[in-house]
Amino acid sequence: MTLKKSKTTGSKPEQTRLWLMYPPKLIKEPLLWQISQKFKVVTNIRQASVTDEIGIVSLELDGKRADIKAAIKWLEKLGVSVEPVEINVIES
Repeated sequence: MTLKKSKTTGSKPEQTRLWLMYPPKLIKEPLLWQISQKFKVVTNIRQASVTDEIGIVSLELDGKRADIKAAIKWLEKLGVSVEPVEINVIES
C-alpha cells in the first residue's frame, strides 16, 4: 500500500524539511522550543551545527500547512534565514 499526500486544503498533516540559519544574536535563544509552544507543529532536529558566529539547523516540521507557514513566517520575522531542504525524504 502506497501513501500519498492528500490534495485537500491543508486539513491533513504535512511534513516539511527546512534549513535554518541563525544570526549570532539568536544562537542562545530556545527558538525551536518556542515554535512547539506557539504553533501546532512537531519539531524534529535532523542535523545541527552551532558555533559562536552562526547556527545551522536542519529541521522537520510536522503539522497542518497553515501552522507550518505561520511558524516559518515567525522565524523569518525574528531574523532566522529559512530555506527548504532540496532532497526529499525517501518514503517506504
